[in-house]
Amino acid sequence: MLRDISNLRKSYSKNSLIDKELPEDPFFLFDIWFKEVSSKNSKSEVNAMTLSTIGLSGYPNGRIVLLKYYSHDGFVFFTNYNSNKAISIDQNNKVSISFFWEESERQVIIKGVATRTSDDFSTKYFNSRPKGSKLGALVSENQSSIIKSKDNIVKKFNELSKEYLNKEIPRPNNWGGYIIKPIQYEFWQGGENRLHDRIRYTHNKNIWQIDRLSP
Repeated sequence: MLRDISNLRKSYSKNSLIDKELPEDPFFLFDIWFKEVSSKNSKSEVNAMTLSTIGLSGYPNGRIVLLKYYSHDGFVFFTNYNSNKAISIDQNNKVSISFFWEESERQVIIKGVATRTSDDFSTKYFNSRPKGSKLGALVSENQSSIIKSKDNIVKKFNELSKEYLNKEIPRPNNWGGYIIKPIQYEFWQGGENRLHDRIRYTHNKNIWQIDRLSP
């Protein structure tokens, strides 16, 4: 049965992108937007982003991951290196990340190249995580693999909780970070009558080329 949801629509009118106010470096615009969204949405995960990779089958795969650090050098997230996403990145490290901040009527799409962070960097972040998250990383040793039931995972978690009750939990060798170095940003700001602002920055010969795209 065809479900008709064509009447679901929203008008956008909160902000606009003015050409003469655009920074030469897209990082600064991302930083401004992220800080603004963070200050207004304290209860939501504003650092949630869709990471898109090309799987071994040739199909694109998208999933939500959490941004943990960002700078001019790139955008960092952490994962299990045995996961589907990590295997895909190791085969093809050209990826895309996207953020959608509904309340601000904004979207950012970033294309870039992903590489693993250093072991020291990954360990430093791992050690800052809550104990439950550390144990979860140990439990999900083979992330994305088929399991018989959730009960087995819960049982393993409880066993490890006892094992590491009074001990430090080491970072698994198969767990760590990736940093995505951007080669392109696209900033989308919702506009009235669907006349959205779309500004694309493309890195070309050590400078950022700025283009306005048709909505």
